[in-house]
Amino acid sequence: MIIGAVLDLALPLAALLPHSASPYIALMLIGFAIGILGHLSGARWLVATGIVLVFLGAFLFPLAINLTQESPRLPTR
Repeated sequence: MIIGAVLDLALPLAALLPHSASPYIALMLIGFAIGILGHLSGARWLVATGIVLVFLGAFLFPLAINLTQESPRLPTR
């Protein structure tokens, strides 16, 4: 019951995600920069924020795109 409502909401929201790699690469680079800044300043919350951004850019967002596409795109030659 609740899972069905969440899936009904998640699929249209996942369609809003970009389908190119550049936003995810930028998100990972920003996460690395924030993590490095957190290590240099000694702020653990900055390190944690950087780790979360890298994780989102590298794993969760591409996974969401792959799960919401009806068929995988074939590589072009």
